Amino acid sequence: MSALRLPAFLNGARPGALAAPLLIVLMLGMMILPLPPILLDLLFSFNIALSIIILMTSLYTVKPLDFMAFPAVLLISTMLRLSLNVASTRVVLTEGHTGAGAAGQVIEAFGHFLIGGNYAVGIVVFVILTIINFTVVTKGAGRIAEVGARFALDAMPGKQMAIDADLNAGLIGEADARARRTEVAREAEFYGAMDGASKYVRGDAIAGIIVTVVNIVGGFVVGMLQHDMSADAALKNYTLLAIGDGLVAQIPSLVISIAAGVVVSRVANEQDVGGQLVGQLFARPQVLAITAAIIGGFGLIPGMPHLPFLILAALLVYGAKWARQRLDDSQAEPDALPPAAPTLAPEEASWQDIVPVDALGLEVGFRLIPLVDAAQGGELLKRIKGVRRKFAQEIGFLAPPVHIRDNLELKPGGYRITLKGVEIGAGEAHTAQFMAIDPGMVGGPLEGTRTTDPAFGLPAFWIDEAQRAHAQALGYTVVDASTVVATHLNHLVTRHACELLGRGEVQQLLEHLERDMPKLTDDLVPKQMTLSALQKVLQNLLAEGVHIRDMRSIVETLCEHAPQVKDSAELTEIVRTALGRAIVQQLFPAPAELSVLALDAQLERVLMTALQAGGSALEPGLADTLTEESTRAVRRAEQSGLTPVLLVPAPLRPLLSRFLRRGLPQLSVLSHAEVPETRNVRITALIGAR
Repeated sequence: MSALRLPAFLNGARPGALAAPLLIVLMLGMMILPLPPILLDLLFSFNIALSIIILMTSLYTVKPLDFMAFPAVLLISTMLRLSLNVASTRVVLTEGHTGAGAAGQVIEAFGHFLIGGNYAVGIVVFVILTIINFTVVTKGAGRIAEVGARFALDAMPGKQMAIDADLNAGLIGEADARARRTEVAREAEFYGAMDGASKYVRGDAIAGIIVTVVNIVGGFVVGMLQHDMSADAALKNYTLLAIGDGLVAQIPSLVISIAAGVVVSRVANEQDVGGQLVGQLFARPQVLAITAAIIGGFGLIPGMPHLPFLILAALLVYGAKWARQRLDDSQAEPDALPPAAPTLAPEEASWQDIVPVDALGLEVGFRLIPLVDAAQGGELLKRIKGVRRKFAQEIGFLAPPVHIRDNLELKPGGYRITLKGVEIGAGEAHTAQFMAIDPGMVGGPLEGTRTTDPAFGLPAFWIDEAQRAHAQALGYTVVDASTVVATHLNHLVTRHACELLGRGEVQQLLEHLERDMPKLTDDLVPKQMTLSALQKVLQNLLAEGVHIRDMRSIVETLCEHAPQVKDSAELTEIVRTALGRAIVQQLFPAPAELSVLALDAQLERVLMTALQAGGSALEPGLADTLTEESTRAVRRAEQSGLTPVLLVPAPLRPLLSRFLRRGLPQLSVLSHAEVPETRNVRITALIGAR
């Protein structure tokens, strides 16, 4: 026979995880199914025990967050009492004519033992308990919870800033800061939940009154009309049962209301409520002695009950002596200890106080924290790893790690990217939305928040997930918030690659190349050129967008020319010529002809004359003309879908590249020497032609 198998969702489930579902099913069963009196006795006893457990737990909690489940416990205990009221009402109305024990021994005991079988006394006692619970305990606890929730939310930004200040000062680590932020958020959520949960208890008190009145009236009618009981007998019998039922439910309700008041009204310290009461209420011997004298004076007044007052005064005198003894002992303890060491002066500043600046940093607002938190399913960390891997494969060296942190000074959905502590880019993202980017050929507008793609400046919209398919159908490029931030980061890291290439990265490049060709690297550094000179050449290449993946060709070229040429700019041009095929392939991946811009022959002669005259800068009028003409030509090339590339003679290339790079970073400047003989060239526009 095959073994009995549990459903998949129950496999491996902890017993505690099944408690709440079973309790909910039990409460629904009590409302729907008739219960025998013996089962009602057991459930009423369990309800009383549960209320005492909740009260004891609240008394022994040190901080409100130690009992975070309390709002849910309030809901469950309230529903349990109401379910018991429904079940007992059914039994009272159907079997109440048989006698006071019809609904079980617990209700009978509360109806006879606690109120002496007098239903008038029972009504008064029940009303008093309900008034105490409804107007005093529950109302006060609800008000404290409401104010506590408001204060917790108002203080939340200040607490977050204090945590960031401690983190920036080095007083706590990232793990401690994260734990403290979580505690602050949970505290606000707890008080907010308590504000709502206190309404359960208040509604329970009102429901208790209504249910008891309904039981009395309904029982009176049922007893007289259905069971032919006299009015007096029906009123007495059903009233005792209804009052007993009400007291059985109202006393646990009062206990739990007191527990709620204890949880929300206490001030958190390192002691539970009992320790605070004993340590603060009975700690001063003067207070106890004066109280003993006053109470003893009452006991000596003629006509007063002497014995109770004098006994209480004697107990207070004993308590005053005990408190005085404890106070004397606590003051004598420091004298018995060795003298304390002198207070140390603040430590001098040291080199450990200097925190190195992160090469790459990403700061996010608090609403973007889920994007970088793997525990919350954040995808941004994975995307950033992919950005670094892609950068290493395309550019040719490994970018430094990205240090991620939250920054409360930013907008909730804002972020900024820093390079060596300086902001190089910023933007805003929405975790629950998607960015629909207009690539230039879309079928219509979208309903959403208009924005701009932070990486490339294209018009875009922030849209909801429901519009994603519609936006894609219209031709928009739709990406999530993690992709928006990662793409922006990738764009900026690629643009600032030359600043990320430090001496450490150059040394690692050489060591990586040395594994395959140790002799080649030894011949170059330090024999032919220094490490800093090699770094400068590589930075020059990266500044113009040239990848340095082919380190073998770069090192071989430098080994050949470095002994004769010492200027890094000239060495860069020589290396560019050697990398010409790779540079052209990078700009024009397709094997078709090269569509390029060129200089007008007259403008080219003017520039060559100025260069031969020894000028390293252009005349202002000529510079303005060149800038305007180049801008128009680049704009026309981009509108035609062409890569803007300017082809010039080799001597002019460094000058024009350096001049045009600042205003037109998308324009690449090639020399004739860098174009392979196998590629055909087609000039699409002349700059400077009239």
